Amino acid sequence: MVAAAQDSYGYCLTAVGRPLERIDLGPLTPAPDEVIVEVAGCGVCHTDVSFAYDGVPTRHELPLILGHEIAGRVVACGKATERWLGKSVIVPAVIACGECPACRAGRPTICRRQFMPGNDGHGGFASHVRVPSRGLCPVPEALPDGLELAHLSVVADAVTTPFEAARRAHLGSDDVAVFVGVGGIGGFGVQVAAALGAAVAAIDVDGDRLDLVATHGADLVLNATEMGFKELRAAIRGFAKKSGRSGVGLKIFETSGTAAGQRTAFGLLDHGAHLAVVGFTAERLELRLSNLMAFDATAQGNWGCPPEQYPAALALVLDGKVELEAFIEEHSLNDAPEVLARASRHELSRRAILRP
Repeated sequence: MVAAAQDSYGYCLTAVGRPLERIDLGPLTPAPDEVIVEVAGCGVCHTDVSFAYDGVPTRHELPLILGHEIAGRVVACGKATERWLGKSVIVPAVIACGECPACRAGRPTICRRQFMPGNDGHGGFASHVRVPSRGLCPVPEALPDGLELAHLSVVADAVTTPFEAARRAHLGSDDVAVFVGVGGIGGFGVQVAAALGAAVAAIDVDGDRLDLVATHGADLVLNATEMGFKELRAAIRGFAKKSGRSGVGLKIFETSGTAAGQRTAFGLLDHGAHLAVVGFTAERLELRLSNLMAFDATAQGNWGCPPEQYPAALALVLDGKVELEAFIEEHSLNDAPEVLARASRHELSRRAILRP
């Protein structure tokens, strides 16, 4: 077993609403089935904001190091995990136990014994993190030009979560996909949908985001601040009709994580539609659930993505079908308190990655 760096450290949430505080972690020792990952980069997710500022409780009591979008290199191994030593990896955001009834039923993301970094234990806003070896996604040592291991941290959630939503929706070339919100997750979701051959429409309130996805897979972009809902719905229906796709019902992906976005997404339901709830908000809203019955539509959420699907999602990135660089911005880990605060104020236009 190789010891982790002695000067490992992280930025810790001590109380809701308070800035993150730096703490020294000391040497980290893995259990037999664990590894120590030297963090190359950790993405900043809206879920982290919810824990830090919105009062959404973490499953592990505070103080806690947040961060569940992690890529790095394994620098220490337990006795049962030595094959990972020295490997570059992406750490799954949801690590299931593999043994419980949910896991045996093929539903690992609802495993009640799961480990989510930054929720069930210390996460990736740190120089090193200790995680189970189960489900680690190996990363090739040779990466395409311009792509770095730190960039791949967003694959752990921002790419794989909409990828899993598209997989569950059976999204394909016969379909029309509508993304409501094209920020941190939706921007990658648009690219995933385009890679799968769907005709893609994007809705947002930010013109810069819409301009970006217009050059990365979206065939139609609509600014919700410039039209009423009825006009927006008519534009989507017209786009679907002109697309020539034979799929029955829209495939709608709510990726804004806002109450307004969820209202819009639900309001777009048509006959046979599939609504994928990918974004998270603690806000409540009123919906007429009978629309699901009237349209014979479905609504489904997904808590992350099963680790066995990570290689397929990563392949889209490595093959250039999902671009990361234009959708991310890098910051020093030492700036974690301010970066998370800015994320809470919606001041970040791209997915932030913290680099030690």
